[in-house]
Amino acid sequence: MIYLAERGLEVYGIDIAETGIKIAKDWLNEKNLQADLKIGSFYETLPYEDNFFDAVISIRVMHHARIEDIRKAIKEIERVLKPRGLIFITVRKRTPKKRRLKFRTLGSRTYIPLEGDEKGLIHYLFNKRLLEREFKNFKIHNIWVDSESYYCLLGELKTLRSQNP
Repeated sequence: MIYLAERGLEVYGIDIAETGIKIAKDWLNEKNLQADLKIGSFYETLPYEDNFFDAVISIRVMHHARIEDIRKAIKEIERVLKPRGLIFITVRKRTPKKRRLKFRTLGSRTYIPLEGDEKGLIHYLFNKRLLEREFKNFKIHNIWVDSESYYCLLGELKTLRSQNP
């Protein structure tokens, strides 16, 4: 967010945690930058109009829910993105057994860590095939794995028939 604001882009942010919004606002103020920040959930109706954004960026957020809620978030992203709008997301991939913390399974590909920094947070594990399926309304330009066990997806919202006159 700071990087984009420093380059003169109009920036919006949403976070479920009031603390996260406060930290971001303080950082923006320190750098004399502007952004429109709101407290809210990525998994509920976003407080933006249809076709509002040129791009949506989600870093290490989308996988913190059950697949049903993730699908709702994807639909909301599709709604607020302009046709051919860009998306960049990162989501958790399966952690190698030697690095796994204790966890409780909630369902297929879904678990909650019982220890560590993300204790109690729902996790859904993606793979490349699942990303392609869930983001079927996007032309996917690339999917890769970063050095910290996260999938990165860069895509462009397809122009849907309902958006054409």
